[in-house]
This record gives sequence, C-alpha cells and structure tokens, in this order.
Amino acid sequence: MLEHSIYSVISPEGAAGILWRDGARARDAAMAMKITGPDLIQLKIVDRLIDEPVGGAHTERAAAIATVGDVLAEELKTFDGLTPQQIRKARADRFYAIGALA
Repeated sequence: MLEHSIYSVISPEGAAGILWRDGARARDAAMAMKITGPDLIQLKIVDRLIDEPVGGAHTERAAAIATVGDVLAEELKTFDGLTPQQIRKARADRFYAIGALA
C-alpha cells in the first residue's frame, strides 16, 4: 500500500452521512474506519507500506510506478515453491481472518 493512500469501501464523507447524517464528520468517520496505512498494517490487512516520492506519488508518477513494481516483484517471490492451490488457500485464509475475533 502506498504510504499516503487509503483503503476503504466507502468514502469517509459517505460513512459520516450514513452514521451521523452529517458529511462534515468525515474526519471522525475516517478515524473510526481505520483506513490509513499504519492502521491497516496494525490490523494485518496490508503487508507493507511503500514509500512515495516527496510530495506524494502523483508528483513523480514514473518513480512511484517503478517503486510499486519493484515491491510487487519482491512480494511475489514469497510465493516461490508454492502450488497455485497453496497460494489461493493462503490468500483466502488471510482474507477470511480479517475482522474475525481471536
């Protein structure tokens, strides 16, 4: 996950509108939703944060894209020696565990 990105199924404004009928409470919703990189690392939803160029990925698109490509290549190496079935099972197990109580 890029370090300054968010991961969510709904915008904080949308969530605030649903929860409090007040889109102005987007900041409260975002904090409750835990959509930032550090939150998602702690929740074990993402594996790692990818550094962005100074000013954000949009300031140096080619460099950001190259960095993401390099990180993906590194991460894909973790699947070396596994069968497609083992990879699918490991990924499914991981995602099924999201939100489960221990």
